[in-house]
Amino acid sequence: MQIGMIGLGRMGANMARRLIKGGHECVVFDRNAETVAALAKEGAIGASALEDVVKELKAPRAVWIMLPSGAPTEETVVALSKLLSAGDAIIDGGNSFYKDDVRRSTMLKPAGIHYLDVGTSGGVWGLERGYCMMIGGDQSAAQRLAPIFATLAPGPGSIPKTAGREQTKSTAEQGYLYCGGSGAGHFVKMIHNGIEYGLMQAYAEGFDIMKGANSENLPAGLSYDLNLADIAELWRRGSVISSWLLDLTAIALASDAKLDAYSGHVEDSGEGRWTIQAALEEGVSAEVLSTALYTRFRSRLEHTFAEKILSAMRKGFGGHVEPPPAIKMKQGL
Repeated sequence: MQIGMIGLGRMGANMARRLIKGGHECVVFDRNAETVAALAKEGAIGASALEDVVKELKAPRAVWIMLPSGAPTEETVVALSKLLSAGDAIIDGGNSFYKDDVRRSTMLKPAGIHYLDVGTSGGVWGLERGYCMMIGGDQSAAQRLAPIFATLAPGPGSIPKTAGREQTKSTAEQGYLYCGGSGAGHFVKMIHNGIEYGLMQAYAEGFDIMKGANSENLPAGLSYDLNLADIAELWRRGSVISSWLLDLTAIALASDAKLDAYSGHVEDSGEGRWTIQAALEEGVSAEVLSTALYTRFRSRLEHTFAEKILSAMRKGFGGHVEPPPAIKMKQGL
């Protein structure tokens, strides 16, 4: 199947590679010509402008945008709306605000252009592991693009079906799911990331407490010099709190037991804030997720071991690198 890929950053480039390996024809574009050229050597069709992407695709076209939320995505959607035709589809696989999806879908509807919002999880490991995708928008367009989603998704792997779902027919076991109308995909991904904040914070605080177990302020006989790298490894095996985030923590501690390479400065990419906003609008209590978000704000002022754990996990799953000290000072962080 043909598809255009706009934005060849940490995830976009690897998604194109996975699609090419799966037998799809990818027309790729990025402002960085060197990135386009590199993918062209791997089997992609390189394009030097959005117009070239559209010309290379046969109708009905599908163009996947993998850009930062906000202006970069908005400007690209508007530009594509002037180039595409009725029956074509725009897929936003970034982390856009779900209300923007609803607005964009409404804007494109008179031209007959389909708009899909696809919350995509997988980070820098997606090329190997596959991507978990939460899809919103026109259902017929989503069904037409099922071969694309199936290739990007991890597939069932060795994970057995959940008890009680043996007779359920769903693509969820494949790693992708049509969630509902416009905005539904990014809404579900928004909550996914909000939960991610809470899980990461729980691990970070737990390891910080264990790190402090040898404090001089503790009574004699009640302090412990714990090997955190070993404990992280231990918990990966049979523990009820084992997870991929714990795997990444174990990798980080194995290579840098004191996490000296991290300052503890933890960014947030927006979804955590939007999750809390949704909770306020719905009147739903979200104490853990709110606290996790506020802790990230505080991390930019002073740094604890817990915040270094968070930084290590973010680098592990998404390749997120802390801003250099000079940039932090310039930003007033």
